[in-house]
Amino acid sequence: MARSWPIYLYVPNLIGYARILANLVAFAFAFSNKKLFAGLYLLSFVCDELDGRFARLLNQTSTFGAVLDMVTDRVSTAGLLVILTHNYKGCYGLFLGLLGLDITSHWFQMYSTFLASKTSHKDVADSKSRLFRAYYQHRLFMGYCCVGAEVLYLVLYVIAEEESNNLLHVVQAAARKLSFWAFLGLLALPGWAIKQVVNFVQIRSAADLPASITIYDLKGQEESELKALESVLHVKKRHHPVTTNNV
Repeated sequence: MARSWPIYLYVPNLIGYARILANLVAFAFAFSNKKLFAGLYLLSFVCDELDGRFARLLNQTSTFGAVLDMVTDRVSTAGLLVILTHNYKGCYGLFLGLLGLDITSHWFQMYSTFLASKTSHKDVADSKSRLFRAYYQHRLFMGYCCVGAEVLYLVLYVIAEEESNNLLHVVQAAARKLSFWAFLGLLALPGWAIKQVVNFVQIRSAADLPASITIYDLKGQEESELKALESVLHVKKRHHPVTTNNV
């Protein structure tokens, strides 16, 4: 399909719309049908991988598609974490903290990337952190961490019990039963942990403003000072007009 096709109808963007629809239906049944929610949420997550593949395959990459993908990711994860605050009321602070960390780290990274005039927030070649560079430069490693985080949250959602909202008790009960969900959660745990570390590193990396961003700030400050000076001169000129003497 040619790139002349309307951006909103690009195949990867259509997949993005399908993700949004799947999430809307999933969250509508989050407290009444666990299997439906888990299935639709997982489907949305699989589509997250497909849209990128189709974008590269069909040469249909776009800024709109990148933003749509990022926003859908953040909103989906945030929604699931909010549900976990309901299922595990004793740990609501933990899940809200994870939600805040996820949004903050990605917002910092996206904004610093924009100011640095980079084409992608994954361009971290100038980062001093080896972990950070490895995360964004190796798709399999990043994929494991992202999948691990989402799968762990999904496992906690599935094993939640109405009888207990104590996270530790529920996890211990699942471990004693040697259930499939306990095994899956154990496999996902390292990826989740690494992703949280990367989130902290991402904030630090974005906050350590590179030279281009510092120049951007200084330029903005100079422009503000220049406008203020022009305003003062304009006021003085109005109150003290220049007169000419006739010879």
